[in-house]
Amino acid sequence: MSTGTTTQTELRLAKRMSRLGSETAFEVLAKARVLEAQGKDIVHLEIGEPDFDTPANVVEAGIKAIRDGYTHYSPSAGMPELRQTIADDVTRTHGVKITADEVVVVPGGKPTIYFTFTALVEEGDEVIYPNPGFPIYESLINFTGAKAVPLQMREEKDFRLDPNELADLITDRTKLIVLNSPHNPTGSVLTQQDVRDIAAAIGDRDIMVLSDEIYSRLIFEGQHHSLMSLPGWRDRVIMLDGYSKTYAMTGWRLGYGVMRKDLAAHFGRLMTNVNSCSAGFTQIAGIEALRGSQASVEHMCAQFKARRDKFIAGLNKIPGFSCTLPHGAFYAFPNVKKTGWDSRKLADAMLYQAGVACLSGTAFGAFGEGYLRFSIANSMENLDKALERINDWAKKNL
Repeated sequence: MSTGTTTQTELRLAKRMSRLGSETAFEVLAKARVLEAQGKDIVHLEIGEPDFDTPANVVEAGIKAIRDGYTHYSPSAGMPELRQTIADDVTRTHGVKITADEVVVVPGGKPTIYFTFTALVEEGDEVIYPNPGFPIYESLINFTGAKAVPLQMREEKDFRLDPNELADLITDRTKLIVLNSPHNPTGSVLTQQDVRDIAAAIGDRDIMVLSDEIYSRLIFEGQHHSLMSLPGWRDRVIMLDGYSKTYAMTGWRLGYGVMRKDLAAHFGRLMTNVNSCSAGFTQIAGIEALRGSQASVEHMCAQFKARRDKFIAGLNKIPGFSCTLPHGAFYAFPNVKKTGWDSRKLADAMLYQAGVACLSGTAFGAFGEGYLRFSIANSMENLDKALERINDWAKKNL
């Protein structure tokens, strides 16, 4: 017989939830919004998101697709026309023949990371990943129950992966290696020789590589080099790319993985189980993004380069700050060890005292201590304002 009352039961989460991390950028954004609600002016340099609008031709393609009825389910692995468009584009940019059945369309970049670890990594396996690096790598490695093996990105190496250190970390339990170039948070870019040396370090071991190339079209000097382009490596690499950064489409949630056909079939099954499919009208917009004019991408990249040049020069004039020149993406990763401040405490001081939202280097792993990350995806005016505020704070507190 019911008493009309309910009893609060204890929430018993699965143990794996305790191993799941977060992304600090969104936490800092929330703190900054609270300060703004209190009337404080904050310069937002925390979120890794282009401040440009999605190109007009892409927006119009998406709107037309909605009106044309692309609002229903589509194939889990993506619409055939989009998969072919992506295959053609990767074939052109990477110099290796890719077919549509080697492409899986997903809602954003993170599903490719999650699906890779889910499909390939067992408990007890080892995964080598860049540290400092995109925090979701370490979070999801731990979530799967695998062992996260950090490969330190060192400033003296211009934050490029050291193939010799990579070779030293590889064991019989290494199942997967994560590469990211251009690199978040440092903006480093692998050279062609780096890629060849990485291939030599791995050799013919039965190890797969997740190559995160989400910033590959935002390079300021030189060009992009991918392990997938090397002879014999196409079937050993899962290439991650998407539309968020290149086409300022973060909210559209559209990305893709390129991989061997048999693995792509399993990614398609994961999509069926997790997401069903990516939004149809977003996929139509994605076709236009790749096939249409690239003028907006070129303009955005040029603007990021100009901002980089100005912001890095400004940082290097501030007491306690020194910053190497990033060659891609849209981040600055200054060394702040001479301030004498813990990175997390310094990032808090930047937010609460200087009015500049940025991230502690430790948001990207333990080897990020002694650094901060600033996103330069903001206007020249706001970047100038941030530099002025940081400089004023440093003069008063250092």
